[in-house]
Amino acid sequence: MTNLNLQEIHDRLVSVAHEAGRMILSANPTDIATGTKLNSADIVTETDKAVEALVSSRLSEAYPSFAFVGEETYKPGMQVTSAPTFIVDPIDGTTNFVHGFPNACISLGFAVDRVPAVGVVYNPYQDLLYSAIQGQGAYQTQGAVWGLEGGKGRKSKLPLSKNPQPLAGLDTTLVAIEWGSSRDGVNYEVKTDVFKKLCASKETGGAMVHSLRSLGSAALNLCAVASGQLDLYWEGGCWAWDVCAGWTILAEAGGIMASGNPGVWEPKIDERKYLAVRGAPSGQKEIVEEFWKVIGDGRMEYES
Repeated sequence: MTNLNLQEIHDRLVSVAHEAGRMILSANPTDIATGTKLNSADIVTETDKAVEALVSSRLSEAYPSFAFVGEETYKPGMQVTSAPTFIVDPIDGTTNFVHGFPNACISLGFAVDRVPAVGVVYNPYQDLLYSAIQGQGAYQTQGAVWGLEGGKGRKSKLPLSKNPQPLAGLDTTLVAIEWGSSRDGVNYEVKTDVFKKLCASKETGGAMVHSLRSLGSAALNLCAVASGQLDLYWEGGCWAWDVCAGWTILAEAGGIMASGNPGVWEPKIDERKYLAVRGAPSGQKEIVEEFWKVIGDGRMEYES
């Protein structure tokens, strides 16, 4: 990685994200063609495909020797290798996008040796950009396109709190989850069982978390954990393009990523099962172990 200019790559990704954001904002979700992949909840639009084509074109022009893995051009059997690789989700939160709910983003990640190294996540509806470079911290910039701070935007280092609180236990946490597009089988049973246990009272054997949140976008869930607005994010079924950019941002904000199944502390980028924990002066390991106990003997099964 010593021969790679990560700052230059980061800056290029920010520029591409802003251009893609304009394309997303110019689309009228009620007028665009949509289709489905797995089922009626697994939606793809012509805008997803157009944004990925734009991103692929811009990045291949600038970095023709780098690999590219994108959601809309992925084919079964494709793998993230050790080569420098852009890992891209053109619209993370397509269901939100189709419904006109303004919580979708473009997720642009860059990995080397299968390790996230640069991440840019941009929600054009809020002109909210999250970015990070390995070893250089993570940041949130809001309003650059809107012209705030002379066009530079309002930039804040992540996490947003200068003094993050220790993680004291699940009963003090706000937890992100997603239902996913597969609504039957073992994985659905494991998820719904854990959701119920997380929310249930301690008197009935539950964890009594403060509440659950679903932002509808894995990348934005990860960025909210990195920011310290959410304490944890438990996920199964998403892909490398959903998490690569956000993982970099999370790690640079002091957060950790464990497996969504108990026992694995260092999941692979394409593991498809994740547990993200915000930065904290203490309690990260303990909160992961407490969460794993809630899962119990259940195991999510997703093929990478």
